[in-house]
Amino acid sequence: MKTHHYKISINWTGNLGTRTSGYTAYNRNHIFSAENKTDSIKLSSDPTFKGDATLYNPEELLVASISSCHMLWYLHLCADAGIIVVAYEDSPEGYMEEGGITPGKFVKVILHPKVILRKNSDFKNAINLHHQANSKCFIANSCNFIIEHQPQIFFETI
Repeated sequence: MKTHHYKISINWTGNLGTRTSGYTAYNRNHIFSAENKTDSIKLSSDPTFKGDATLYNPEELLVASISSCHMLWYLHLCADAGIIVVAYEDSPEGYMEEGGITPGKFVKVILHPKVILRKNSDFKNAINLHHQANSKCFIANSCNFIIEHQPQIFFETI
């Protein structure tokens, strides 16, 4: 078994002078960075939880991670199968519920990959590879909620 290690840094930047003296006395802004990366990402909490709507939040990053991992596996599998992908885009949606026994949790993510293939590619296999990508995706395999796929496959028109 091979273990991968990911070292990151989270730095809270939301001290407004009174620290955490009350729930509304601080903002939720923070900076995410990772070892050997030149750029950092400014984050906050979801606006529902007093966050800055102009910044990314952890929930969005989770949905993006699932989509990104799926795409990378899909491209890999297409390359191995001889299917030429011309373009790939996704507009994933995440659903989180609050209440009940837990304070909140994700219950579903739906991926909407739009894939453009070279003419005469194997359409049926291109669809099936989405299921394989999901089974291989490290992030999807770490989630305890449903991840659906609603792919659209098109052929290039050139």
